Amino acid sequence: MAKYLIEANYVGDGVKGLLKEGGTSRRGIVEEAARTVGGTVDAFYYAFGETDVYAIIDMPDNATTAGLALTIAASGLVTIRTTVLLTPEEIDEATKKSPAYRPPGH
Repeated sequence: MAKYLIEANYVGDGVKGLLKEGGTSRRGIVEEAARTVGGTVDAFYYAFGETDVYAIIDMPDNATTAGLALTIAASGLVTIRTTVLLTPEEIDEATKKSPAYRPPGH
């Protein structure tokens, strides 16, 4: 399973829905949505500042994660940004790759 960082913001009526349903209810809905596509929520936090929600989720693959993100964004009540997270072991593996590359101007 791959890990992803989800950054979300409530917009318009999404804020009203959060006020009505509460934070734990919304977390539960995200957990259920992830579960229905084979994923889990590792962490879910609300925050002050530019981002309302930070979540770390485990998902089967990029396509499944994109499907979840698109479904959430399609509501029009939440904006979402998804970042793929890499383990230190994955970075170790990446450092062993040797792609052919020529920098610009060289």
